Amino acid sequence: MANKPILHYFNGRGRMESIRWLLAAAGVEFEEQLFETKEQLQKLQTTVLLFQQVPMVEIDGMKLVQCRAILHYIAEKYNLLGKDIKERAMIIMYSEGAMDLMELVMSYPYLKGEEQPKRLTEITDKAKTRYFPAYEKVLKTHGQNFLVGNQMSMADVQLIEAILMVEETVPDALSGFPLLKEFKTRMSNIPTIKKFLAPGSKRKPVTDPKFAEKVLKMFYS
Repeated sequence: MANKPILHYFNGRGRMESIRWLLAAAGVEFEEQLFETKEQLQKLQTTVLLFQQVPMVEIDGMKLVQCRAILHYIAEKYNLLGKDIKERAMIIMYSEGAMDLMELVMSYPYLKGEEQPKRLTEITDKAKTRYFPAYEKVLKTHGQNFLVGNQMSMADVQLIEAILMVEETVPDALSGFPLLKEFKTRMSNIPTIKKFLAPGSKRKPVTDPKFAEKVLKMFYS
C-alpha cells in the first residue's frame, strides 16, 4: 500500500487549504504534520524547505513545495487535469481565476483597521462583477455540469472552494447567478467533497483574529 501524502503546514487554511481540497475531492487520504511555533517553522526552513517556504507536501518520494506545482501534480496524478493539452490549458486558466479570487479572501483576516472593510468591498465587487459572471457564462455556454470536458477537474474543485470562501464574508455572493448556485449544490453533493465538508474532516475553519495574530507572529515576529 502506497504511503499517504504528508502535508507540512500550520493548523489553518492558508495556501495549503486548496491542496487539502484537491486531495479530498480525489478521495485521497493524507496525513498532516502541523507546526505550532516559530521554532518548528525555522527547523523546517533550515532542513527540508527548498525555498524556505511552506506549504510542503511529501508525495511519491518527493518533497514538493510551491502551491501550484503541488496542485498540478495532484491533478495530473488523479486525472483532474483534462484529457488533452487544450483541456489542460482551460482547466489551469479557470483554476488561476479562482485562485486570484481566493487570494483576496485568504488575506482578509490578516488585515488591520480600515484595510478590512476596503478588502471586503473589493471581494464583493470582484466576485460579483468579474469572476462569478465569467464562470456563470462558461456554464451557460456549454450547458454541462462541469467547467471543462463534462467531468470534474481541478478547476471545479477550486471554484467550489472559492464560492464557499466568498460566501463566508459575502453571504449573498451568488445572488443573480443561478447556474453557479446549481454548480455549488452539485459539487457539494459529490461523495468525496460531501465528506470533506462534513464535521470532523481535515478541512480547516475560518481564520479568526486570534489565530491570524498567532500566524503572523510565527512568520514575521
